[in-house]
Amino acid sequence: MSQEKPLPFVYQFAAGAIAGVSEILVMYPLDVVKTRVQLQTGKSTGAESYNGMLDCFRKIIKHEGFSRLYRGISAPILMEAPKRATKFAANDEWGKIYRKMFGVNQMNQSLSVLTGATAGATESFVVVPFELVKIRLQDKASAGKYNGMVDCVVKTVKNEGILTMYQGLESTMWRHILWNAGYFGCIFQVRQLLPKASTKQGQMTNDLISGSVGGTVGTILNTPMDVVKSRIQNTPKVLGQVPKYNWAWPAVLTVFKEEGASALYKGFLPKVLRLGPGGGILLVVFTTVMDTFRKWHS
Repeated sequence: MSQEKPLPFVYQFAAGAIAGVSEILVMYPLDVVKTRVQLQTGKSTGAESYNGMLDCFRKIIKHEGFSRLYRGISAPILMEAPKRATKFAANDEWGKIYRKMFGVNQMNQSLSVLTGATAGATESFVVVPFELVKIRLQDKASAGKYNGMVDCVVKTVKNEGILTMYQGLESTMWRHILWNAGYFGCIFQVRQLLPKASTKQGQMTNDLISGSVGGTVGTILNTPMDVVKSRIQNTPKVLGQVPKYNWAWPAVLTVFKEEGASALYKGFLPKVLRLGPGGGILLVVFTTVMDTFRKWHS
């Protein structure tokens, strides 16, 4: 991320972990709302349906209690440290590999997109089991089925097999490739366009702006994959049955045919409200922690 001399991997890992946990503690309720809206199929009606983000917030708090907005947070909290750490560390490490491979000294726009996409694919292998547990705990239909994260893991493995924990790997890879390519590519471009900061406060402002723009663009690119990923991971495996939502691109076509193009952007508003500002928070915290580590290291 930084144009300064890269620090050893352990520092990048720690800074990414701190940034990720900071972001999720602030933004998690938006993720619950996003998942609930995405899991609605067809044209849902009645008291149990959600007519957008605010209606979903209202009905969850009214019928299930405020604490339900944090249901399943243990899985992403445990996930966020390795996930965000892997994101930023992989981005820096792949950046070094690609600069060497293509014989360039500095990152450019194309390399930033390529590096971000590869880091996203790398990150996917870490997050899939945690994402599956989170989705199943967030779904209202399974609220009484699992008594927390560990119970969800045990019952999923027992009833559906250990490989189910990696159900949705392909769609998760596409989701993360698209988001990271947009995120890191935009960060590079926006940083080039913004006036060079002369103070620490100015640099923090630039990071917040570029991270928020990157998070927004990444969300626009990957929301269709996020919709189908949620549905794939929330579908229990039944012996002898082929799931309706199985592979990423066929699932996108199924949703498009049955529910229309707009269904591929279900949950977009809470998602972009989380990952736009959330992307800014991530970058600011990561950069600040890395600067602190750099002072300690020197």
